[in-house]
Amino acid sequence: MSDSRFSSLALSKEMLANLESLGYKAMTPIQEQSIPHVLQGKDLIARAKTGSGKTAAFGIGLLSRLNVRKYRVQTLVLCPTRELADQVGKELRRLARFTHNVKVLTLCGGMPFGPQIGSLEHGAHIVVGTPGRIQEHVRKGTLKLDDITTLVLDEADRMLDMGFRDAIADLASQTPSNRQTLLFSATYPEGIQDISREFQRKPVEVSVESHHDDTVIEQRFFLTTRNGRREALIKLMCHYQPESAVVFCNTKAECQEVANALSDEGFHAQAIHGDLDQRDRDRVLVQFANKSSSVLVATDVAARGLDIKDLQAVINYEVTRDAEVHIHRIGRTGRAGSKGLALSLYTEKEQYKIEDIEAYQMRPVEYGALAELKNQPVDILPPMVTLNIDGGKKNKVRPGDILGALTGDAGILGKYVGKIDIFDFCAYVAIDRSVANRALKHLQSGKIKGRQFRVRKLR
Repeated sequence: MSDSRFSSLALSKEMLANLESLGYKAMTPIQEQSIPHVLQGKDLIARAKTGSGKTAAFGIGLLSRLNVRKYRVQTLVLCPTRELADQVGKELRRLARFTHNVKVLTLCGGMPFGPQIGSLEHGAHIVVGTPGRIQEHVRKGTLKLDDITTLVLDEADRMLDMGFRDAIADLASQTPSNRQTLLFSATYPEGIQDISREFQRKPVEVSVESHHDDTVIEQRFFLTTRNGRREALIKLMCHYQPESAVVFCNTKAECQEVANALSDEGFHAQAIHGDLDQRDRDRVLVQFANKSSSVLVATDVAARGLDIKDLQAVINYEVTRDAEVHIHRIGRTGRAGSKGLALSLYTEKEQYKIEDIEAYQMRPVEYGALAELKNQPVDILPPMVTLNIDGGKKNKVRPGDILGALTGDAGILGKYVGKIDIFDFCAYVAIDRSVANRALKHLQSGKIKGRQFRVRKLR
């Protein structure tokens, strides 16, 4: 029987103490299979889905091999999206707390270039970022890759989907040839094998089972027609009425149309796709994460890297062509011990896709009948409302300042204040719907940190 305790690994006492303080009890399967190889300096190709603990799987290993006294960029982590890069950067900083002066820098597109140059001039050990922005810094000479000992390709399959193949090749070619390369991917298409052959040396392959337990995720397939798909989706939503749901579409255009159709029926639905600018993308994700929006309509690429907690349902407006991607989609629900719901619409012509899913998960799927669903009236106003404040980090606004303004003079109880998100030039605060108007009026007429900011309520 394998030993899943972190103490069974060749880790420093400081690292073990930090893991314990962070609540890391035992290794997840991907950590158990990956960390020993990472510590030995081997190249690795690991198949694991989001939420499996993969950041710690490579983070613990690369931090243990870092030379802190050498103030050069030694590790480069490439991620498909800014959201994922931010998550990875935060987790690496938490894992690095056991060592003084480990500098982790996040460099992504959609953010001002100047401040990033300033941060690089102060030096860093680990850089996490999106391929396009990293390339830009390398081209301008503000980031040097000569001292890279570890290159991590996180969610490599999505980077390929998003067209980053050439950018990855360009960056890898500018790092030392004797570097360690760690490749993490939820799916394993041919392109991943090509990348591995080109950039890795004798990689160890590890894989974590990505099938889902029926007792955790209730999965149902519903037959519809091409023209009846939208009506069928509304019927599913009216019957199940999930408090939080992600609806997957295969195209950007379909995303917006479906979000509009759901909104017309009274659901608080918003679309997220590649055409949104960064500020709109941030706003949509904030509202969904803080429970002031109940439905997110997304493409696979746009949903990548989202860390969505307590997701009650995943609905496939269209069944994806790839069975492995389907399993990855529905794995976003039923986490952390809660029951999940996965509902999929299909037409007769798409029956072959369901057969592929059955073959992949090695068991038959369950079918449902749209005619048997109750068309109940929609009664799902999200529990929270988001207030948008035109002041952020650059105005020295902190979460505590906003909380203080609400719970102090306004007299709003802390239990009615939800998630607070601070960006460079704006902030968002979730307020319980029952006191949202009172909170809005107070913030509009009052002050935060001695200053008056423009405040508005998001729909």
